[in-house]
Amino acid sequence: MTRTLVAGIGNIFLGDDGFGVETARRLSERPLPADVEVVDIGVRGVHLAYQLLDGYDTLVLVDATARGEAPGTLYVIEYEGRGAGDGGDAAAAIDGHRMTPDTVLALLATLCAGTGGQPPGRVLIVGCEPASTDEGMGLSAPVSDAVPRAVRLIEELLQGGEPAVAQAPGAEAST
Repeated sequence: MTRTLVAGIGNIFLGDDGFGVETARRLSERPLPADVEVVDIGVRGVHLAYQLLDGYDTLVLVDATARGEAPGTLYVIEYEGRGAGDGGDAAAAIDGHRMTPDTVLALLATLCAGTGGQPPGRVLIVGCEPASTDEGMGLSAPVSDAVPRAVRLIEELLQGGEPAVAQAPGAEAST
Protein backbone atom coordinates (compact mmCIF):
# COMPACT_ATOMS: atom_id res chain seq x y z
CA MET A 1 0.00 0.00 0.00
CA THR A 2 1.31 3.45 -0.89
CA ARG A 3 1.10 6.23 1.68
CA THR A 4 0.42 9.88 0.96
CA LEU A 5 0.86 12.88 3.24
CA VAL A 6 -1.00 16.11 2.43
CA ALA A 7 0.55 18.98 4.40
CA GLY A 8 -1.05 22.40 4.73
CA ILE A 9 1.68 25.02 5.06
CA GLY A 10 1.44 28.70 5.93
CA ASN A 11 1.02 31.37 8.55
CA ILE A 12 -2.62 32.15 9.39
CA PHE A 13 -1.53 35.55 10.76
CA LEU A 14 -0.35 36.69 7.31
CA GLY A 15 -3.59 36.84 5.32
CA ASP A 16 -3.54 34.59 2.26
CA ASP A 17 -0.47 32.75 3.54
CA GLY A 18 -3.03 30.74 5.54
CA PHE A 19 -4.35 29.14 2.32
CA GLY A 20 -2.57 25.81 2.88
CA VAL A 21 -3.73 25.52 6.48
CA GLU A 22 -7.38 26.27 5.58
CA THR A 23 -7.31 23.89 2.61
CA ALA A 24 -5.90 21.10 4.80
CA ARG A 25 -8.58 21.76 7.42
CA ARG A 26 -11.36 21.48 4.84
CA LEU A 27 -9.79 18.43 3.18
CA SER A 28 -9.54 16.65 6.54
CA GLU A 29 -13.35 16.93 6.88
CA ARG A 30 -13.84 14.91 3.68
CA PRO A 31 -13.81 11.12 3.30
CA LEU A 32 -10.34 10.11 2.14
CA PRO A 33 -8.63 6.81 1.33
CA ALA A 34 -7.11 5.04 4.34
CA ASP A 35 -3.58 5.54 2.98
CA VAL A 36 -3.91 9.36 2.98
CA GLU A 37 -3.05 11.51 5.98
CA VAL A 38 -3.79 15.25 6.09
CA VAL A 39 -1.91 17.49 8.54
CA ASP A 40 -1.81 21.18 9.38
CA ILE A 41 1.90 21.95 9.46
CA GLY A 42 1.53 25.73 9.53
CA VAL A 43 5.03 27.15 9.99
CA ARG A 44 6.53 24.05 11.62
CA GLY A 45 8.78 22.86 8.79
CA VAL A 46 10.99 20.83 11.13
CA HIS A 47 7.89 18.94 12.28
CA LEU A 48 7.11 18.12 8.63
CA ALA A 49 10.62 16.75 8.06
CA TYR A 50 10.35 14.48 11.11
CA GLN A 51 6.82 13.35 10.18
CA LEU A 52 8.08 12.32 6.74
CA LEU A 53 10.44 9.86 8.44
CA ASP A 54 7.33 7.72 9.06
CA GLY A 55 7.58 6.74 5.39
CA TYR A 56 5.39 8.25 2.69
CA ASP A 57 5.48 7.54 -1.02
CA THR A 58 3.94 10.87 -2.00
CA LEU A 59 3.96 14.29 -0.36
CA VAL A 60 1.46 16.97 -1.38
CA LEU A 61 2.40 20.41 -0.02
CA VAL A 62 -0.44 22.96 -0.02
CA ASP A 63 0.69 26.57 0.21
CA ALA A 64 0.29 30.13 -1.04
CA THR A 65 2.46 30.33 -4.15
CA ALA A 66 3.15 33.67 -5.83
CA ARG A 67 3.77 33.17 -9.54
CA GLY A 68 2.36 36.41 -10.93
CA GLU A 69 -1.14 35.31 -11.95
CA ALA A 70 -4.50 36.60 -10.70
CA PRO A 71 -5.19 36.03 -6.98
CA GLY A 72 -6.97 32.72 -6.47
CA THR A 73 -5.25 30.99 -9.41
CA LEU A 74 -4.37 27.41 -8.50
CA TYR A 75 -1.16 25.65 -9.52
CA VAL A 76 0.01 22.06 -9.41
CA ILE A 77 3.79 21.87 -9.49
CA GLU A 78 5.81 18.67 -9.66
CA TYR A 79 8.69 19.38 -7.31
CA GLU A 80 12.01 18.19 -8.68
CA GLY A 81 14.35 19.67 -6.09
CA ARG A 82 17.27 22.01 -6.39
CA GLY A 83 19.56 21.88 -9.36
CA ALA A 84 23.08 20.60 -8.93
CA GLY A 85 25.32 23.17 -7.38
CA ASP A 86 22.50 25.19 -5.76
CA GLY A 87 23.69 25.72 -2.25
CA GLY A 88 21.13 25.47 0.51
CA ASP A 89 20.74 28.02 3.27
CA ALA A 90 21.95 26.15 6.34
CA ALA A 91 20.38 28.71 8.68
CA ALA A 92 16.96 28.15 7.10
CA ALA A 93 17.30 24.40 7.63
CA ILE A 94 17.57 25.09 11.36
CA ASP A 95 15.02 27.92 11.56
CA GLY A 96 11.64 26.17 11.40
CA HIS A 97 9.89 29.42 10.46
CA ARG A 98 11.88 29.89 7.24
CA MET A 99 11.84 26.38 5.83
CA THR A 100 10.99 26.20 2.15
CA PRO A 101 10.25 22.87 0.44
CA ASP A 102 13.94 22.81 -0.56
CA THR A 103 15.16 23.12 3.01
CA VAL A 104 12.59 20.68 4.42
CA LEU A 105 13.54 18.05 1.85
CA ALA A 106 17.28 18.73 2.33
CA LEU A 107 16.84 18.23 6.08
CA LEU A 108 14.79 15.11 5.38
CA ALA A 109 17.55 13.71 3.16
CA THR A 110 20.02 14.22 6.01
CA LEU A 111 17.66 12.61 8.53
CA CYS A 112 16.99 9.66 6.21
CA ALA A 113 20.70 9.09 5.72
CA GLY A 114 21.08 8.85 9.49
CA THR A 115 18.06 6.58 10.03
CA GLY A 116 17.99 4.48 6.87
CA GLY A 117 14.59 5.92 5.89
CA GLN A 118 13.48 6.98 2.43
CA PRO A 119 12.16 10.41 1.38
CA PRO A 120 8.92 10.51 -0.63
CA GLY A 121 9.37 9.44 -4.24
CA ARG A 122 7.00 12.13 -5.49
CA VAL A 123 6.43 15.66 -4.20
CA LEU A 124 3.63 17.85 -5.53
CA ILE A 125 2.88 21.43 -4.57
CA VAL A 126 -0.70 22.64 -4.82
CA GLY A 127 -0.37 26.38 -4.69
CA CYS A 128 -2.68 29.36 -4.79
CA GLU A 129 -1.77 32.84 -5.96
CA PRO A 130 -2.21 35.15 -2.95
CA ALA A 131 -3.76 38.61 -3.06
CA SER A 132 -2.06 39.74 0.15
CA THR A 133 0.28 38.26 2.72
CA ASP A 134 0.24 41.35 4.93
CA GLU A 135 -0.31 40.96 8.66
CA GLY A 136 -3.88 40.05 9.49
CA MET A 137 -6.07 37.00 9.82
CA GLY A 138 -8.43 35.74 7.15
CA LEU A 139 -8.16 34.95 3.48
CA SER A 140 -8.98 37.44 0.74
CA ALA A 141 -12.15 36.76 -1.26
CA PRO A 142 -10.38 35.25 -4.32
CA VAL A 143 -8.21 32.96 -2.20
CA SER A 144 -11.13 31.95 0.02
CA ASP A 145 -13.10 31.09 -3.15
CA ALA A 146 -10.16 28.97 -4.34
CA VAL A 147 -10.12 26.74 -1.23
CA PRO A 148 -13.04 24.44 -2.29
CA ARG A 149 -11.54 24.20 -5.79
CA ALA A 150 -8.20 23.25 -4.25
CA VAL A 151 -9.87 20.57 -2.15
CA ARG A 152 -11.44 19.05 -5.29
CA LEU A 153 -8.12 19.33 -7.13
CA ILE A 154 -6.27 17.49 -4.34
CA GLU A 155 -8.98 14.80 -4.23
CA GLU A 156 -8.45 14.32 -7.97
CA LEU A 157 -4.69 14.02 -7.48
CA LEU A 158 -5.22 11.48 -4.67
CA GLN A 159 -7.33 9.36 -7.03
CA GLY A 160 -4.33 9.18 -9.34
CA GLY A 161 -5.68 11.60 -11.90
CA GLU A 162 -3.83 14.39 -13.55
CA PRO A 163 -5.39 17.76 -12.86
CA ALA A 164 -7.41 19.14 -15.72
CA VAL A 165 -8.25 22.82 -16.05
CA ALA A 166 -11.78 21.93 -17.17
CA GLN A 167 -12.35 19.99 -13.94
CA ALA A 168 -10.74 22.56 -11.65
CA PRO A 169 -11.38 26.06 -13.02
CA GLY A 170 -8.42 28.34 -12.47
CA ALA A 171 -5.99 25.46 -12.03
CA GLU A 172 -2.73 25.19 -13.87
CA ALA A 173 -0.96 21.89 -14.20
CA SER A 174 2.74 22.59 -14.28
CA THR A 175 5.63 20.17 -14.39
